[in-house]
Amino acid sequence: MTDSALLSRPQLRRLLRKTRRSLSRAAQRKAAEGLYRQLAQNPLFRRARHVSLYLPMDGEIDPRLLMREAQRRGKKTYLPVLSPWPRTRMVFQRIRPGDRLKPNRFRIPEPHINLRQQRRIWALDLILMPLVGFDDQGGRLGMGGGFYDRSLAYRARRGAWQKPVLLGLAHECQRVEKLAIASWDVPLQGTVSDKRWYIA
Repeated sequence: MTDSALLSRPQLRRLLRKTRRSLSRAAQRKAAEGLYRQLAQNPLFRRARHVSLYLPMDGEIDPRLLMREAQRRGKKTYLPVLSPWPRTRMVFQRIRPGDRLKPNRFRIPEPHINLRQQRRIWALDLILMPLVGFDDQGGRLGMGGGFYDRSLAYRARRGAWQKPVLLGLAHECQRVEKLAIASWDVPLQGTVSDKRWYIA
């Protein structure tokens, strides 16, 4: 576990990105399988009908086994898509096997924009989110763009929102002792690593 006390957020982000990128292909594959075992039979995943995931990049733990399992069970799966306007937000669009993808401005593959296939974020049941670092209290350190935080800002205005459940997905090596939380950060209900659950 990384001690984050002496590092700024940019320094911590650089360190943790380097750590996860250093994992071998075999370690990444093993981690993806461990993540699948942690989540596939969990009631939160089993009950969810509308699930948002992501396509891994930059050493992120790979949730594609979970995506295929969700689709096999008849769940509707979504990917975050950068909004053309405003450019600081995301929309969530349904993804099916065989859908064609294109790289966005950060070179992350995403579906071609189709308004009919999009779902409001508050109407999703479960969002499985990538992260750079996490702690046991629901803290999440992202890549620094703030896309998820802006998309989920409505939760701060209404404390009674029950959906979606927000779970971070991570390699165990991305855990830190305590993250400094900014006022705009949206806390997670928990984080799932390839080894175990951390419920906030």
